[in-house]
Amino acid sequence: MDKEVAIKIGGEAGFGIKVSGLILGKTLFSAGFKVFGYSEYPSLIRGGHNTYQLNIAKNDVLSVTKKIDILVALNLETVELHKEELNSGAVIIFDGLKLDKSDFSGVNLVDLPLTDLAESAGGALTRNIVALGAVMNILGMDLQLFNQELEHEFGDKGAKVVTMDKKAAQLGYDYIKKFKIGAYLKKEDGSKAGDYIMTANEATAQGMIQAGCKLYVAYPMTPATSIMHILSAKQRAYDLVVHQTEDEISAIGTAIGAAAVGVRAATGTSGGGFALMVESLGLAAMTEIPLVIIESQRTAPATGLPTWTEQGDLQFMIRAAHGEFPRFIIAPGDAAEAFYMIQEAFNLAEKFQLPVIFLLDKLLSESDFMLGDIDPDKIKIKREGFINDDELEGMRDYKRYELTKNGISKRALPGQLAGVHVINSDEHDEYGYSTEASDMRTKMMDKRFKKLEQMMADMPEPQLYGQRNADLTIVAWGSVKGAVIDAMREVEDKRSVNFLHLTYIWPFPAKRVKKVLENAKNVLLVENNKTGQLGDLIRQETGFEIKNRFLKYDGRPFFREEIIKEIKKYI
Repeated sequence: MDKEVAIKIGGEAGFGIKVSGLILGKTLFSAGFKVFGYSEYPSLIRGGHNTYQLNIAKNDVLSVTKKIDILVALNLETVELHKEELNSGAVIIFDGLKLDKSDFSGVNLVDLPLTDLAESAGGALTRNIVALGAVMNILGMDLQLFNQELEHEFGDKGAKVVTMDKKAAQLGYDYIKKFKIGAYLKKEDGSKAGDYIMTANEATAQGMIQAGCKLYVAYPMTPATSIMHILSAKQRAYDLVVHQTEDEISAIGTAIGAAAVGVRAATGTSGGGFALMVESLGLAAMTEIPLVIIESQRTAPATGLPTWTEQGDLQFMIRAAHGEFPRFIIAPGDAAEAFYMIQEAFNLAEKFQLPVIFLLDKLLSESDFMLGDIDPDKIKIKREGFINDDELEGMRDYKRYELTKNGISKRALPGQLAGVHVINSDEHDEYGYSTEASDMRTKMMDKRFKKLEQMMADMPEPQLYGQRNADLTIVAWGSVKGAVIDAMREVEDKRSVNFLHLTYIWPFPAKRVKKVLENAKNVLLVENNKTGQLGDLIRQETGFEIKNRFLKYDGRPFFREEIIKEIKKYI
């Protein structure tokens, strides 16, 4: 298959929209296709319009398209909202809706009695499965792998439920044959062992386990909440404690307390919750306690659009909390990067004894990515900076905040008798005792900032995708990666565009960014925010101003067609 196929399932909340889409996605993934899944839903307790879109291709697919080929409309609202997105020759599957054929020129209208077929299978709740069976027929696939996925998904509900679902799928598969719609796909070789479908939240949780995280503390906040749910289910298997606190202030305080006694600990939230954490962020910095904070962005300010995506928190992360102190900001661009980079986040936090902010967003947190060739041992887990009892006994004068050449002092932990020290939120001397002496204040500030040189040396540089001497250089960070790379693949002249993607954003890699941009013929900034926060940061740190800016801030991610259209303005 050379053609990419986009399938959207839409209906009211409670119809099992995402579960249905994920079953289909996993089936096609097992058949050897590459998939990307994207969900949209309103911030309502009940009801509202939900969709799940799958983009399927033979080659890698990392983003969502605006245009779709198959629309499964479980209610009339789905047709009304998405009919303009249909490609020529697209298919709409619906049940008894009164549609005016003149409004759908070039579109195949398939009136499928979903409810009747579902009831004949044994239950009206299976109408989604009836629709998916029909989709499998349209795609030119048999039901073997689909039935296997039904067994995997619903096997714990008993044989009766699985049998009913299989019957529902077969009824939908057989009924649609009368419409004689040509097959969209042909079966591929099957996915490789070791390939997975995961959201970035799932990948982050798996990476945290791999990194040896033993405490995750959080208060629920979309779109970060699922990290807590995923880790909760794995507590016994990995000797992990997941604790839901009464609020975000308690969450970060608990994580700091655990980290102070040597536990690898993390907390997670979204922008509003992080706003409550910032005073304690400064506490972690002053006391030089390693801490990982996961922040999954959504639209703001205030409550904003709680279930939609944006990249509006970058500058906030860099300057959050009063005063000045070094920190890392890491922003993965997909689920695979999330898996590896969260492990690095724990290593860096512990090595440099400071906060690391791990920056996701709703698109990353809740979209389904395909992960291939994941190496669980790629990142070496390093427990660094501790001082043992023998060293302490030999010292007789332990200084927790000793003024060292690189600013990093050896950590003793509570319980080490010769390592007793004060953990103090006030400015302090080398022992941790409060001081207001001007010279010691200067020395301690300089000590903390001496870490920056080594921090910069340990950070991977931004990756440049594509040919070096391109006509256009795109600059972006985080979740924009997938749409940009997919768009680049569809540009006729592959040499005409390259892409500088930033993941390790702070401390800012000024030398690398400045070199790439000064050698570029033309530069385009692409960001999911109103003001171009990365662009402003680049100007601040390098003096290079990016004049061409493509910004989007409607709560939706960049659709691939939008990036392609923008690229064509410059090449």
